[in-house]
Amino acid sequence: MIQNEVLSAIAARRSCRAYLPEQIKPEELQAVVTAGTWAPTGMNRQSPVIAAVQDQATRDRLSAINASIMGRDGDPFYGAPTVLVVLADRSVHTCVEDGSLVMGDLLLAASSVGLGSCWIHRAKETFETEEGKELLRKWGLDPEKYRGVGNCILGYPAPGGIKPAAPRKADYVVNV
Repeated sequence: MIQNEVLSAIAARRSCRAYLPEQIKPEELQAVVTAGTWAPTGMNRQSPVIAAVQDQATRDRLSAINASIMGRDGDPFYGAPTVLVVLADRSVHTCVEDGSLVMGDLLLAASSVGLGSCWIHRAKETFETEEGKELLRKWGLDPEKYRGVGNCILGYPAPGGIKPAAPRKADYVVNV
């Protein structure tokens, strides 16, 4: 089987669900968001934008909105100090796919620089709320133009935050 650095990074990536409270380093954040900008997009339209949230109050506000959508009051961001919100231009028919590819690159890049990460859903619902639309306006983004695709949480993994990989299912690939 062929093995290289990229394939090894893909196989090593895991979701992290417990984080240390310390903020990530600026160079780590820059490496991860830069990787996100290189994700392929439909017809190279580059429909997504990445909102890098490190301000504690804004991060906590996003967490509370997300938890409310789930009908819970815990922290759906598992204590991660950084949230990369991926939004995409809803007028581009591949906006969800484009944003999903950005999310994939963010997750892989985070793992490659030693950060824990996890895709947290409900970004779409978050930015359909009045509070979410208010945040978009505060960030200089038109809430009528952008829809949420995903939240990529980042931080240093706490002990036990990353579980071993589950075995891949036997019928994952169908040869036709």
